[in-house]
Amino acid sequence: MDGFSRNVYLIGLMGAGKTTVGRALARRLRLPFLDSDHEIESRTGVPVRTIFELEGEAGFRMREANIIAELSQRDGVVLATGGGAVLDAGTRSVLRASGTVIYLRARPEDLYRRMRHDRDRPLLQTGDPLARLRELLDLRRPLYEATAHLTLDTGEQGVARLVNRIERELLPPEQPLDGNAPGSGADSAP
Repeated sequence: MDGFSRNVYLIGLMGAGKTTVGRALARRLRLPFLDSDHEIESRTGVPVRTIFELEGEAGFRMREANIIAELSQRDGVVLATGGGAVLDAGTRSVLRASGTVIYLRARPEDLYRRMRHDRDRPLLQTGDPLARLRELLDLRRPLYEATAHLTLDTGEQGVARLVNRIERELLPPEQPLDGNAPGSGADSAP
């Protein structure tokens, strides 16, 4: 990584832990936490599921792209994006240009195990949710990988371990306190 960027964006399939990890990371970095799906729900007054029912996926994706474009203008936030946010080329560009993008990668089997009882995921309301997760991952994986500055597997790692790893990647190493830091002039001749 090239160093800490003021905004941190979490991408990945639904159930990968973007919201959970994002909240913990925001606390650690002392930054505000935002979730694009929650922002959409707050502003519309209805659940994402209802937007899908009324406007279809295309209508939801347009709302999502607009919200992310707006939220990315803030300085110093941790933002968990919806799993399909990367489908929009403009959103991918905005995320990469305005912060550090972290792809939380998870196997479809792990995602299914985490979400098998969740009835609020419109894209999983199908006869074979595991097959749908595999299909979504096949479609989105190249977009996640191309957008991310950093990829982390969320399989068996706990939230604290993921947050520690992200923090190490985001923050520059501590500078020596003895005045011998590069460029301090301590080792240069007068």
